[in-house]
Amino acid sequence: MGMLLAADVGGTKTVCGLYAAGGSRPRPLVIERHATLDHGSLESLLAAFLDRRAPGATVDAAVLGVAGPVRGGASDLTNVPWRVEAGAVAARFAIPAVRLLNDLEAMGHVVSVLADDEVTTLQPGQPEAEGNAALIAPGTGLGETLLHRVDGRLVPVAAEPGHTDFAARTPAEIDLLRVLTDRFGRASWEHVLSGPGLTYIHSRLHADRTCPAADGVAAKDLPGRITATALERRCPRCVETLDLFTGALGAEAGNLGLRALATAGVYIGGGIAPHILPVLASPVFLDAFRAKGPMEGLMTSMPVRVIRIADPALLGAAVAARELAAGAGS
Repeated sequence: MGMLLAADVGGTKTVCGLYAAGGSRPRPLVIERHATLDHGSLESLLAAFLDRRAPGATVDAAVLGVAGPVRGGASDLTNVPWRVEAGAVAARFAIPAVRLLNDLEAMGHVVSVLADDEVTTLQPGQPEAEGNAALIAPGTGLGETLLHRVDGRLVPVAAEPGHTDFAARTPAEIDLLRVLTDRFGRASWEHVLSGPGLTYIHSRLHADRTCPAADGVAAKDLPGRITATALERRCPRCVETLDLFTGALGAEAGNLGLRALATAGVYIGGGIAPHILPVLASPVFLDAFRAKGPMEGLMTSMPVRVIRIADPALLGAAVAARELAAGAGS
């Protein structure tokens, strides 16, 4: 078998990788990060990557995880002015099998190949070996997917729950709902559970007050500064900001667990979760996750784990590419 091409195409950065099929999971040969909008299209980005890192290489299959819905092998990306088409990529690079996946669907393929030391367990629960799973990933945006158990395998499905309506539960969340609705016309979960969402919460809770996290900080760096300031407890309102965010994340992770009946586990990915592990392990998150009325016992039995590996969507895309190559060769 030749090489596998994987990509995780996001609004801010795109990560590309070439993999060997490997044993228990694909083995990375080279991984490279690009600023997405430094290129005019995904094809030009992939050309730069392949020409530099693997000129003349044979690629058996490619799976590209993209931040947007995929229909008919194509996607108009949500936060990038690109249209990506699997057929165009296949023709440009002479790859016999190319598939586009929503980025969270791609990340979902990683769940089955994670090692114990690549996750942090927030709630051990009582996992069911034949149960379904779920994945939620706040980062630049919010992605979610359900993983159905089919013939003994966890199969992620394409979905866009991050754009569904935000369900406020507390007075502070109701106040935030009003602010977001005034600003955007409606409030989605992505407006709350994302890097920009963290800054909206921060702005609301600080109003006209100064904040050490925001002093002279570029907008793109503000979510990280808010998080660090909250964890260091240097600003009470940053602590409130992170607590509101974490409680809302717990509530929506629990909602997703119920939708999937995720008795094999609810997984948290994305760029934010590994940086807020102390508060995720606290009652702020877990109480909100479990607070589902008559379903509280079920929620307590669901394992909850944070994915800590770098680039899980890229590895997930490589796992899917290996399956695609095997199917194309059969």
